Amino acid sequence: MGLKAALSKPYAAFVVWQMSKWKNNAIAAQNKTFFNLIKSAAQTQFGKQHTFENIKSYQDFKRFVPVRDYEDLKPYIDKTVAGDTNVLWPGKPLYFAKTSGTTSGVKYIPISKQSMPYHIKAAKNGLLCYINQTGKADFVDGKMIFLQGSPVLEQKNGVAFGRLSGIVAHHVPQYLQKNRLPSYATNCIDDWEQKVDAIVTETINEDMTLISGIPPWCQMYFDKLSAQANKKIKDIFPNFKLFVHGGVNYQPYKAKMVESIGFDIDTIETYPASEGFIAFQDDQNDNSLLLLVDGGIFYEFIPVDEFFTENPTRLCLAEIELNKNYALILSTNAGLWAYSIGDTVKFVSKNPYKILVTGRIKHFISAFGEHVIAEEVEYALLSVANAEGVEITEFTLAPQINPPQGGLPYHEWFVEFAKPPKDLAAFALKVDSALQQKNIYYADLIKGNILQSLLLHSLTPNAFINYMRQQGKLGGQNKLPRLANNRLIADELTTYIV
Repeated sequence: MGLKAALSKPYAAFVVWQMSKWKNNAIAAQNKTFFNLIKSAAQTQFGKQHTFENIKSYQDFKRFVPVRDYEDLKPYIDKTVAGDTNVLWPGKPLYFAKTSGTTSGVKYIPISKQSMPYHIKAAKNGLLCYINQTGKADFVDGKMIFLQGSPVLEQKNGVAFGRLSGIVAHHVPQYLQKNRLPSYATNCIDDWEQKVDAIVTETINEDMTLISGIPPWCQMYFDKLSAQANKKIKDIFPNFKLFVHGGVNYQPYKAKMVESIGFDIDTIETYPASEGFIAFQDDQNDNSLLLLVDGGIFYEFIPVDEFFTENPTRLCLAEIELNKNYALILSTNAGLWAYSIGDTVKFVSKNPYKILVTGRIKHFISAFGEHVIAEEVEYALLSVANAEGVEITEFTLAPQINPPQGGLPYHEWFVEFAKPPKDLAAFALKVDSALQQKNIYYADLIKGNILQSLLLHSLTPNAFINYMRQQGKLGGQNKLPRLANNRLIADELTTYIV
């Protein structure tokens, strides 16, 4: 064991002890965060317009500050981007994280001097929790790779901007820099396929011990490695011990990843966002994520079934219920106020507060009132796939309201298999049955002959990579919506049906 690995163990124990203070006092930590945020931004343009000086409680905050999405907050962000100071947060942002929105085009999410350290601290603490629990620290001495966007930053009125992962690359602790791959030059390659090819060349003969990234793009990296070496990943990187992932639900990708790697590797799930680092997995025996209540973010929650109503219920952490889907609302030390991030979460524990990410508030199918969500379709597909030894590469689905062949409407599924079922039609019926068990409204529509059973298509290999390439969204932080209430993606995918 190297020196860094040896030193990391007592350090991990110390950090976990520090974390226990806010884990065991989450409501107090959130109250402290709330009042610190209000006090800090009281003299900003937003704070003055929303009478922050009169906010003495959470009830006051709900009265004075409405929930907004990016479009609603855009006038303030536009002023900040234009160079105005003290708009949403004191001074100017340290960075803008550039993201691609489905309705807003390019988004510029502010990152402040106060918020940036929490992005780094949370990622580090996720690893330290793993070391403390398992005692496994050897990966610290090997090579680590973070599949990410380009670290090349542009400027807007004196503020640097780029992809969040590219921004974070500038803040990797110095003691990890020597272990970190790929090289800066390779990281700067903009074309994703060229970049992955260059990463393969740089890493194939290295002692990789930790690999991190969004699962589908890591899978692409693994596929290229295996094709070049004609080996499984465990034989290319015999000391590869830890896979850190985030951005999408890992479960649909797990079977293929395990097959590519050659064994069921330890994993850590993280929940980072441009708006803030929200949660990470702190227990290898529990796949839920620890909500970071002491990270400069004040959380609110709106019951999903009320989100699109005129006056939805807004709850603070102390008021949530277990096993109920909520839309996640953030107020942050970068100047986002009652901001709807677009994600939905479900609490599975209050001691400490732990969540599962269940989907996107706008990613659902409800063409007939069924309101099927990502959590339900992932369960339906994966429960059947796992039982039958079927491996999924990627999938999405959409409603077919006016079937070209006539008959009742249905949900149309597009699935790329790594290991397909022996009988696709029988497999589809089982998935449909599993979805009915998970969503009673969908079941009622099937039984009432309003909908027919789902139609499931098998797609050609690399269908989703080819689709994302056509959309100019290959790699990086780009993610494919699992389901939509329209057919924008579905109609494009019909050309890939086997």
